[in-house]
Amino acid sequence: MTHLTAGSVALTASTAAQPRRLRLSPAIRTMVRETSLSAGDFIYPLFVTHGHSLKREVASMPGVFQWSPDLLAAEAESIARLGIPAVLLFGIPDHKDATGTESCAPDGAVQQAVRIIKQAVPDMVVITDVCLCEYTDHGHCGVLNTGGDHRRPYPQLPEGYVLNAETLEILADVAVSHAEAGADIVAPSGMMDGMVRAIRTGLDTRGFEHLAILSYSTKYASAFYGPFRDAAQGVPKFGDRRSHQMDPANAREALRETALDVAEGADMLMVKPALAYLDIIRMIRERFEALPLVAYNVSGEYAMIKAAAANGWLNERQTALETLTSIKRAGADLIITYHAKEAAQWLK
Repeated sequence: MTHLTAGSVALTASTAAQPRRLRLSPAIRTMVRETSLSAGDFIYPLFVTHGHSLKREVASMPGVFQWSPDLLAAEAESIARLGIPAVLLFGIPDHKDATGTESCAPDGAVQQAVRIIKQAVPDMVVITDVCLCEYTDHGHCGVLNTGGDHRRPYPQLPEGYVLNAETLEILADVAVSHAEAGADIVAPSGMMDGMVRAIRTGLDTRGFEHLAILSYSTKYASAFYGPFRDAAQGVPKFGDRRSHQMDPANAREALRETALDVAEGADMLMVKPALAYLDIIRMIRERFEALPLVAYNVSGEYAMIKAAAANGWLNERQTALETLTSIKRAGADLIITYHAKEAAQWLK
């Protein structure tokens, strides 16, 4: 310890490093910042429906809209100008039935959207969600075990149970239809066992060996999905999705689920939701270093910040950027977020 004297004031200077020295000014703080966040880290979700000149705001997600395909060229161009490299498409069909027939239609909302966006912005990475919940009249993620006690395909399983093998066949067809429309990456989200293998086989046998799969490899049965279900019009008519989505109490299971998807050929991994599962993001980042890791900053996380900001309880910009930084710091390479456009502008 060295004692310095300046006039009548005794000053004490330590030879030890002082962390606050590196927090002195904005320039120094920026220079030594450990985690960087940029528009290039974001994937922006888009909800696509049939119609013309339609831009309908989702009540529970201020600033998020359902779009008709004809408006997507201009929207994709504005997203690209912000430096956001990718979009994730969710479709809202005209017609729903027990098996989600429209999910595979060449003129489906997603298939139209893919073609329009790729024509308008060829370098935009277009990712498509592959699931059936938006397309089925019951709102569940696949084909159900229905028909009464004596007429169910599998009497030993509960009424309404999502059938795995039957659903996988449809998911493979959905992925192929997206690939034929020009999608760059398909993202199966239903948490069906073997979904990555089934889709990989379906794509490969149809000549799409080059197409990547971003697997929702760790998707929890979360309360944070409520606003999304309004936006995608995919609320289950009965029951819930706990028979296939993960229990929020489980962490080791996330590693098991991820390992299975890696073994089946997943090219990219995902954790959903993000904010309540930062520990899971970190675990998967450390265990599976070789593959890109995506985190989904979901609708409920977005809506909470929007609501708090609207009431003057939080500063939206600061809170959103802090949230996104925490997700990146936990280990995510990319973040799917409804705040992408605003965050990209804030980060300029």
